[in-house]
Amino acid sequence: MIPCTRCHSTLAADALNTGALSTCSACGVTLQADVYPALFTGRAAGHVGELLRSREEASCFYHPDKRASKPCSSCGRFLCALCDIELEGKHLCPICLERGKSGESMTQLVDRRVCYDQVALLVAFVPIILFAFVFFIPTIITAPIAILMVFRYWNAPASILPHSKIRFVMALILSVLQMIGWTIVIFNLATGG
Repeated sequence: MIPCTRCHSTLAADALNTGALSTCSACGVTLQADVYPALFTGRAAGHVGELLRSREEASCFYHPDKRASKPCSSCGRFLCALCDIELEGKHLCPICLERGKSGESMTQLVDRRVCYDQVALLVAFVPIILFAFVFFIPTIITAPIAILMVFRYWNAPASILPHSKIRFVMALILSVLQMIGWTIVIFNLATGG
């Protein structure tokens, strides 16, 4: 199954996964062969779906010639063994599975997330950096946006990797300070001081 790197003859099974150097029985070269155990397990047989035997049996929504084995837990369509996707005890059809993945209603299938804490911090911090503390007029718009993002997405799922809400807190503090600064500037302009 596993060929020798020199003569390409099959290595003996006792030479595999020993963790030490072994010798090829055909050419005598010294080598170490470590392979994954999955190489020795056979493939699991898939479901083929049973054909309809009579007109009284329910057929699959997607394969009218196959016998239905389960209804979809979400939409109720009848599914054959080919179409039935079991996920945490529920039986789903391919369409409902895709809807759950794209709509992020099935958290088990989410493969990316928007890190709103990072976005809120960037919205609060970048205008200050871009305009180098001199001309920070965009902060009059970005500070309220950052504050709204903090409150709107505080309980939204964070990154797939766990981390704290410190970015939300930093964005909130920075935005509130900006709003206080704008309040003082506007008050001074209004009072002529």
